[in-house]
Amino acid sequence: MRVIYFLAWLSLSVLLSACATIRGGGDVDQGRQALFEGNYKAALGYFQAAEQADPNYIYGTELREGVLSYLGRAQYLNGNYAQARQTLEKALFQHKSGNVARLYFGLTLYSLGDQKSALTNIQAGMNGINNFLNYTTETFRFSFGKYWDASEGIRAGIKSDLAMISSGNIDWEKLIADGESLGITIEREPDLARQQEEDRPRR
Repeated sequence: MRVIYFLAWLSLSVLLSACATIRGGGDVDQGRQALFEGNYKAALGYFQAAEQADPNYIYGTELREGVLSYLGRAQYLNGNYAQARQTLEKALFQHKSGNVARLYFGLTLYSLGDQKSALTNIQAGMNGINNFLNYTTETFRFSFGKYWDASEGIRAGIKSDLAMISSGNIDWEKLIADGESLGITIEREPDLARQQEEDRPRR
């Protein structure tokens, strides 16, 4: 009898976990669309729901981002900088290689008045995104990689900002605006690359 109860409990646990993952994924999808539309308040609501459903949920296949990364970004975009800092710190603790989270962590630190740490993290985030794009386009150049940043516009913008940082003559207004733009652009890139791959002429 105990074995039957255990198996029933195990099955229920697996089912609830699967449901939470599906619900969390749907919330992240809707949150991303709200981000692209500039509806940051709605995005925040969706990402909060996703985090409650499954705080360990990972979205994406190539550009993999945890739900805490999305939540922290939405908090930043809504001006909730103290909350964004805490959330993004957790996101980076979970996934130290989260380059987009690192970028937004830097943007958040700047908004909180810590320019030195902000610069370090913005630079690291941009470098990481640039390296990710180079790796993807080179390693998978004969398949989906050729559709990622095909014009190299994203990497050109990063290169310009990194050169500005290296020069020490930093236009903070431009750097922050470019960082925010990069955050949205790189988030769109998997969708755009997938669409281009699907639309390619068939032989």
